[in-house]
Order: sequence, then C-alpha cells, then structure tokens
Amino acid sequence: MTTTDLSRNVLPDDNEIAVAVESSRTLAAFLSTAAHTQRIELLNDANQRQVVEVPTFALRLFGEILSELALGNAVKVVPIHAELTTQEAADLLNVSRPHLVKLLDEGLMPHTKTGRHRRVKFADLVAYKNKRDAISRAAMDELAAQAQDLRMGYE
Repeated sequence: MTTTDLSRNVLPDDNEIAVAVESSRTLAAFLSTAAHTQRIELLNDANQRQVVEVPTFALRLFGEILSELALGNAVKVVPIHAELTTQEAADLLNVSRPHLVKLLDEGLMPHTKTGRHRRVKFADLVAYKNKRDAISRAAMDELAAQAQDLRMGYE
C-alpha cells in the first residue's frame, strides 16, 4: 500500500513564477502535435547536452504544472493509485476529518481499513469530488435560472 506525503507545500517565488510563465508559453507552442513522443534537449551547468525522449502526454502534464506555477500556485503530483490518510483526503476536499469519516461510514466513498486506520484511494477521492462538484454546479444553474425567471436583477 502506497501512501503519499501531501503535507509539504512549497509556493514558487517571483523568479520561479516568471520562468514558469515564459516556459509554459514556449512549451505550449510545441505541444500541438499528434506525435506520441517528443525529444527535448537538456543543458546542464557545463552546457553539456542530453536529448531525452518523453511521452507527449507527460509534456502536456508538465505544461499544466508550469501554468499553475505561473499563477503562483503550489502543485502536487499524486499517483492515481495512491492511498491517502483520512486527514490528507479531508484536506484535499477542504472538509474536516470527522466529516470525511462520516462520508466513509455512510458508504458515500469507498475506503479500506488497515487495522484501525482508514485509507482512501486518490482515484476514489477524485471521483467523489467530481460528482459533488457536478451536483453543486447543477444546483447553482437551477438557482440562476430561477432568479432570471423571477426577474431578480441578474439579467
């Protein structure tokens, strides 16, 4: 069973943000291809070159990471099969740990138990979050439509 440390948050500094802005733009220009792999060239401090073949999907993911860093956001990469503690899962959902445990006990999200400790798969957490977000969006759309029907000034 794999657990992932989600407690480490590092925000990019101003220089890193500026570099991320420029590099994400440059990278985006090269990723409009149907090729499955891309060759990139890396230079070390001594200007020694190394060509690396990378899946295009991985470079697109790297581009998304750079875009988030360009906005000043911290980024974490979590393997989809990772198992999270209840505290880590609660933090990602932005709810309290007791509330998350209640969701687990009600069967609203799958989990496993290792002794007395519950573990939540990251994939299950994402599926629950996506479902919850879709329900919230539908409710907001309904409220907005209702407000327009009642001419409440949101036209």
